Amino acid sequence: MTNFEEKLERLEALTTQIKQSDITLEDALKNFEEGIKLAKSMEKEIEKIEGKIQILMNDPLPQPDVPHTTTEMPELDLFTGADEATGSSGAPQQGTRQ
Repeated sequence: MTNFEEKLERLEALTTQIKQSDITLEDALKNFEEGIKLAKSMEKEIEKIEGKIQILMNDPLPQPDVPHTTTEMPELDLFTGADEATGSSGAPQQGTRQ
């Protein structure tokens, strides 16, 4: 079988045959084995497709050429007076909470 749709049709046919009340146990077992093989090969195909989709979804789209503006980001002076070694501004004053 060449494509996924054909495999799916065959799997559905096997399922219908297995459900028939007049099927022999041997035929049901053969159909079941063939169905399992088909399902496994279809699962591998789905995994490959999912992998391709993940690659496409994670691949950033190229951005159009936009002229860059030279605006500088403001600097935040959050740590004025902080000791570079400890990262603190010293011991708390007595009687105050920090």
